[in-house]
Amino acid sequence: MNCALHTDVPATGFCRNCGRALCAACTREVRGALYCEPCLAGLVETPVEGRPQNAGPHPGAALALGFIPGLGAVYNGDYLKALIHVIIFGGLIAAQTSDASAGYHAFLGIAIACFYFYMPIEAYRTAKEREHRRLVAPAPATEAAAGGAGGLANPAAQRPTGAIILIFLGVFLLLANFGLLQWDWFGKAWPFALIVLGVWLLADRLKARN
Repeated sequence: MNCALHTDVPATGFCRNCGRALCAACTREVRGALYCEPCLAGLVETPVEGRPQNAGPHPGAALALGFIPGLGAVYNGDYLKALIHVIIFGGLIAAQTSDASAGYHAFLGIAIACFYFYMPIEAYRTAKEREHRRLVAPAPATEAAAGGAGGLANPAAQRPTGAIILIFLGVFLLLANFGLLQWDWFGKAWPFALIVLGVWLLADRLKARN
């Protein structure tokens, strides 16, 4: 039997995928198995099912976890945003339990409800946007080539935000356990945390522009 492509040359094997007779020039051996060039190219270009590339947060899971203050943002990897959500939600709850007029409490109740449903929606939209970016993202080699001079990683991705938040919360709770921090201070001074976070975000944005 001769080769299917070179009819004047005797065949030395058969393609494992299509069964076509192949000569030595047409044979492509992979781990002891013989393939023709078109079949081998098709197998290489076909993505492997069940193994998603660069798997990230699922929008549905982000929506469900978003009903727990801060947890949806943590699932998406936005630790600073999660801290902001917890501080805002806790501050609203603390203000709601304070002595104020009925109109003020009604306004706070509406604000708490709106912010409570805002968190899962925002977590869902963030996860959905990142899922869309993964689907349209270039190949890893292209990303490495376009990642900047020298292929350096994004500095923002290397920032230990999660560790800083855990250290801050640990120190806060430790001071409270030893009686060095009164809980009513938090109910009165929580807007100061928003000011600090706002200044931090503004400085980070200005630094990124420069």
